[in-house]
Amino acid sequence: MTLDETDRRILAILQQDAALPLEEIGSRVSLSRNAVWRRIRLMEEAGVIRARVALLDAEALGLGLSVFLMIRTSDHRPDWLERFAKATRDMPEILGAYRMTGDLDYLIHARVADVKAYDALYQRLIRRVDLSDVSASFVMEELKDTTALPL
Repeated sequence: MTLDETDRRILAILQQDAALPLEEIGSRVSLSRNAVWRRIRLMEEAGVIRARVALLDAEALGLGLSVFLMIRTSDHRPDWLERFAKATRDMPEILGAYRMTGDLDYLIHARVADVKAYDALYQRLIRRVDLSDVSASFVMEELKDTTALPL
């Protein structure tokens, strides 16, 4: 799908507040409610818009510790990767899991209540897949944390 400037402006607005009424979005981009609805629907069908969700406050929900796990493994077989991917998808504390280049094999971002909850997550993960080395870094201060993509 080729996006024009109006599509990009609609996407920027939705990234800030996906609950805005179509009329409000339309007034901001100089389109009718129906024209905005059609464009949004087309972007959803094309997969440009994957979902419209609520962004929650982790602190308010008792998930005040953000942690990054740096993982190295000596096993690079497809079946290991499948087990690892399934394990990360099954654990709701894990927000993101990434296969990396360089010295590290995988990077995981997780949100937990505290160090004790991190340890429980770590124990569950290593029971499910063999890992050569796991180190964790705890976030002391979030300087920027956004889901908005640059348009």
